[in-house]
Amino acid sequence: MSQKKTILSRRNFLLTVGAGGAATAAALVGRNSSVPSTDSKDKRATSGYKVSEHINNYYRTTKV
Repeated sequence: MSQKKTILSRRNFLLTVGAGGAATAAALVGRNSSVPSTDSKDKRATSGYKVSEHINNYYRTTKV
């Protein structure tokens, strides 16, 4: 009988932890989506991929 009670307690604990995590995630997503972006830069205007000497050396060494 105590083993079944222990299993139920573990299930309740895991259910509580999961629900708390989901509520925290929902609160963070809700808070971030309601704040307008103050960054005036367009995401496409970022530096992105750049070929450097290190990259060129890697590509050179992989040629067959």
